[in-house]
Amino acid sequence: MTKNEMAAKLNDRQAWLPGKRIKFDFGDDGVVLIDGIAERVTEEDGAADTTIAISWDDLEALRRRELDPMSALMQGRIRIDGDMANAMQLAGLTAKLQG
Repeated sequence: MTKNEMAAKLNDRQAWLPGKRIKFDFGDDGVVLIDGIAERVTEEDGAADTTIAISWDDLEALRRRELDPMSALMQGRIRIDGDMANAMQLAGLTAKLQG
């Protein structure tokens, strides 16, 4: 899956938290902003309540279940800035990427 496909799939499935903005920051690979205020998912950078910094490769490993989320967090492969409660709700959102 590409970043563009990820954003499109999340957008099509309305995978956002109402009233919250969550950003995946992939460093040089760009961002995906899940905007529950504007009710859309884009690849545009912007302010977010929660920012999750992760490499694209690590996100793909998480998606394939080759990387444990807690281990990745403890190893610093995932960094979370902002409202941790939003990050905790991501499992439900990212489940919409499957299928």
